[in-house]
Amino acid sequence: MTEADNTSAITENPKDAKPELPKDVRVRFCPSPTGTPHVGMVRTALFNWAEARATGGKLIFRIEDTDAARDSEESYNQILDALRWLGIDWDEGIDVGGPHGPYRQSERTDIYKDVAAKLLAAGYAYESYSTPEEIKERNLAAGRPAEFGYDGYDRDLTEEQKAAFRAEGRKPALRIRMPDEDIAFDDLIRGRIEFKAGSVPDYVIVRPNGDALYTLTNPVDDAMMEINVVLRGEDLLSSTPRQIVLYRYLEELGIAKTTPLFGHMPYVMGQGNKKLSKRDPESNLFNHRDAGFIREGLLNYLALLGWSIAPDRDVFSMEEMIEKFDVRDVKANPARFDLDKAISINAEHIRMLAADDFLRRSVPYLNRDGVVSAASWDALTDREREILTASAPLVQPRVRLLGEVAGMVGSLLSTDEYLEPEDDAKKTLKDSAPAVLDLAIAALEGVAEADWKTDNLHETLNKALVEDGGYKPRLAFGPVRVAMSGRRVSPPLFESMEIVGKDLSIARLKGLREHL
Repeated sequence: MTEADNTSAITENPKDAKPELPKDVRVRFCPSPTGTPHVGMVRTALFNWAEARATGGKLIFRIEDTDAARDSEESYNQILDALRWLGIDWDEGIDVGGPHGPYRQSERTDIYKDVAAKLLAAGYAYESYSTPEEIKERNLAAGRPAEFGYDGYDRDLTEEQKAAFRAEGRKPALRIRMPDEDIAFDDLIRGRIEFKAGSVPDYVIVRPNGDALYTLTNPVDDAMMEINVVLRGEDLLSSTPRQIVLYRYLEELGIAKTTPLFGHMPYVMGQGNKKLSKRDPESNLFNHRDAGFIREGLLNYLALLGWSIAPDRDVFSMEEMIEKFDVRDVKANPARFDLDKAISINAEHIRMLAADDFLRRSVPYLNRDGVVSAASWDALTDREREILTASAPLVQPRVRLLGEVAGMVGSLLSTDEYLEPEDDAKKTLKDSAPAVLDLAIAALEGVAEADWKTDNLHETLNKALVEDGGYKPRLAFGPVRVAMSGRRVSPPLFESMEIVGKDLSIARLKGLREHL
């Protein structure tokens, strides 16, 4: 039976009482450095971090990098970058140290060899010489599907049979001997789960070339690092009976102190109700950072993928999450990643930032988009800082992502006397636009420099264009807005004109007028 088929043997009883947590919770986050950090990975890190912080426990961070063909140092560094950007810290592990190191599996190979030898010597593991082709042939000969899985052929090989295989030049894999009994455990999220006897075949823990597999390295690391709560994705649920059996053997050998509690978090679904793929652009954590998500907004939304702080509340801080979080409250049903809702929650968190914090976080995006001269607040020119400070109250309530700030403040920072209108802005300009601009220019030229203030500008243009000119406000102020910003949507018009100043404002009105 294949691993995918194992799930057919699972029975769940979610209404059963979920187990009590240990007194001193020790959870872990143990990604493989095989690609760009994705939202599923971050959700796993977040829930483990929140459980550790909520209980006063410990979060251990290690890297599972034994797949030389797929692992990369670039991915390793990206994982560190992601956790540090998000503010997810850990108590033991990578770059922190601790009593159970090293914390990279690639540096623990001798440990795995030693444990594998002990499992073999105790009879909990055995040598398996069957090739994948031979297993398929035996399945077909027995009337089973070729992909049915391993059939236990090598369980009781004699020494003579093993010697004959070795004489052929074969090297054995090591398999764990699964007991012929039902395996059950109480999942922290799903309640009682049972796997029927015979539904999980003996599985490989060491390849014929001597390389230890995840099926060995992951439980051994958890055992030696004294992990007592394992929170991981639902996709790993079918491997849990294997780990439970291996833990029994590790306890018998004195390697593990206890078998941890398991909690399997729900799938994160994408568009079309399909599981969100690591390769989906919406899954890529750095795409969201590049778009201008702030850590508070993104973490808040990811927390909602399976958990809630209250039935009628979606927006909360990480401090509030820690106060309320209990992994046993996580829902087992799949959660759907909704980008629009994520952006909406991010907008709420942007609005909660102090103005100076909002500006400092915006500057790298402004610099990236060519709007300001430097990537840090302190390195900006006096003029840039002055304009950004004045614009913050106008822009901060209106943006949802930091990547949108450049479009809002670019016209305020620009010294250009003509801003080429964007396509959607051009479409708003009606036949009356030239006449409206002529009236606006005439009215504004009569405003004294000292009176170039928001309220007076509003009053002046309203009188000239609406009261005296007879234009509806949309037709009256639309061309002025397009002239000032080049955009259909911009910061409040009259406040923007005050920030830009009289000379440049009138120059822009004239610039658009000349191009109509």
